Amino acid sequence: MFKEEFLLKHSKLTALIFIALILGVIVGHFTPEFAVKMKPFAVIFLRMVKMIIAPLLFSTLVIGIAGHGDVKSLGKIGLKTIIYFEIVTTLALIIGLTAANIFKPGIGFNTVSGFEHMQEAGLMAASHAHTSVSEMVTTIFPTSIVDAMAQGNLLQIVVFSIFFAIAIVAVGKTAKPVIDILNSVSQIMFKFTEYVMYFAPLGIFGAIASTIGANGLSVLKSYFGIIGALYTALAVFVVLVLFIACKIARISFRSLLKVLQEPALLAFTTASSEAAFPKAMDVMERFGVPKNIVSFVMPTGYTFNLDGSTLYLAMAVIFSSQIVGINLDLNQQLVIMLALMLTSKGIAGVPRVSLIVLAGTLASFNIPILGVAILLGIDQILDMGRTTVNLIGNCVATVVIARWEKDFDYDKMKEFIKQEG
Repeated sequence: MFKEEFLLKHSKLTALIFIALILGVIVGHFTPEFAVKMKPFAVIFLRMVKMIIAPLLFSTLVIGIAGHGDVKSLGKIGLKTIIYFEIVTTLALIIGLTAANIFKPGIGFNTVSGFEHMQEAGLMAASHAHTSVSEMVTTIFPTSIVDAMAQGNLLQIVVFSIFFAIAIVAVGKTAKPVIDILNSVSQIMFKFTEYVMYFAPLGIFGAIASTIGANGLSVLKSYFGIIGALYTALAVFVVLVLFIACKIARISFRSLLKVLQEPALLAFTTASSEAAFPKAMDVMERFGVPKNIVSFVMPTGYTFNLDGSTLYLAMAVIFSSQIVGINLDLNQQLVIMLALMLTSKGIAGVPRVSLIVLAGTLASFNIPILGVAILLGIDQILDMGRTTVNLIGNCVATVVIARWEKDFDYDKMKEFIKQEG
């Protein structure tokens, strides 16, 4: 009875999200002035999701580590996770650079459309994500867990949770009441997530309608080259990297995509990783990945494994050089790739942060920032694709690490796929 009720709710919500997506495009196209006013629905929905993330992540990660009492395995999981992330993001950079050199989206581009955003692009160039490795490492450690939760800094919450869980294990039986409370909090937050998801269709309608209303469908025509090149490169990355990673891990990528359709739709339509984060954690746990791996790898991935954003940055640098007539040779592109391997880490949690990183990278290599101004006009449309790939990439990462640890539950996966089917 419970399974049937769950499946009915799930299928209804997915259908409503699709309907909201279509209605958003129609309303945005035919009544743009009214559509722009729908943006508050998207903002409210995203705010509702954000209020879930901190308590959900904290409770699930602490339980995952302290509940099993196996702190030693965390170090192995952490090392394997970082190795996997580094390999995959490097491949994303290579595919992004290759696609930009093949499609050449910046050659012959009409640059007039970008000048209206030049002032904003200049401000972005003056900003920075990280200036050094030491700064990146330092910002991982929170001065206050309350501040980290308020800012939604996932990695700082992870660090605090790890130390908190280690302390619980060290204290022993005395800390059992805390584990029981956090276990209850975790279950409550997953139920809370279910309630918030009821508002997803309304939030998605507001996000799509306001985006189309503000930019119009005509914007797709003038930017077709860069949009088409990016989405093609993202598709190639999914097939060549994520599909093969699942194949190596002996997991059906098709089945994984099927169970991820709801969080993937949330990520795509809202262009927000945070919107899909709680639902994705729940799905991956149901899919057979242990709680401790899901609650560690997923949030860490949103800092170190942004495959879609990394690929986009590689393409955007070449695009920006092409539109101003600068021809970067292979050596220069490799140097830029190495720079992006550092600057693309830890870029989550700030609106349009990919463009801030792009502007800073271009300024570092003395390339005019006109490309940033041009991309500002369609950033929402590009963000939809790269955010979805970020989500799928991090979900694949949890599966790969679980298999690497020989801790993946195939029976649980088969049962969940059967339910979804």
